[in-house]
Amino acid sequence: MNLSVIIPIFNEVKTIQTILARVLATGRINEIILVDDGSKDGTRALLATLDGRQGIRVILHELNQGKGAAVRTGIAAATGDVILIQDADLEYDPRDYPVLLKPIEEGLADVVYGSRFLGGPRRAVMFWHMIANKMLTFATNILYNTILSDMETGYKVFRREVLQGIVLRANRFDFEPEFTAKILKNKACIYEVPISFNPRSYAEGKKIKMKDAFIAIWALLKYRFVD
Repeated sequence: MNLSVIIPIFNEVKTIQTILARVLATGRINEIILVDDGSKDGTRALLATLDGRQGIRVILHELNQGKGAAVRTGIAAATGDVILIQDADLEYDPRDYPVLLKPIEEGLADVVYGSRFLGGPRRAVMFWHMIANKMLTFATNILYNTILSDMETGYKVFRREVLQGIVLRANRFDFEPEFTAKILKNKACIYEVPISFNPRSYAEGKKIKMKDAFIAIWALLKYRFVD
């Protein structure tokens, strides 16, 4: 099973080398696609030294377009049978790759979500952020008749063929609800597994804002009835 890891990046010069080392240490990767979304903090100069080494490919967006746009660029460039989305910060731990990949390897799932709310270890911060995540997941379950515990998780792993016939358009953080809505409407088999989670604060560089929750709600409603 060839695995492509997509890492969308925006101003992550402090963390990119650490997360790359952790991804490579898993020993499971066939290619790593780094999509820089217009960074201005020195990230791009660092990425230039990594391109072509250890299965790493670097793709540059000249202008910042958003996480969704970077992920879509990565998906279009990926060659693996299975694609895994990995954030460039240190919130998600690549040591969870074995548990994320297992349902796909065993033929049980087309898509695996790493849930932050199924009992895995996590840093105890960001209460209101957790409430927003749970509300968005609850809305997803009502609208799409499912029982997810963490729709907004950044850890999404899927077989390439899951996206056949699906057009993704999201440019920003509305990627998560759009992806979820469309694969649910396409009857893909989703498994959730527990993961560890070490959220960073806004002071530490967290980028998603409360306004993105309202955008996500709109996306869930829109894609329930159109597209």
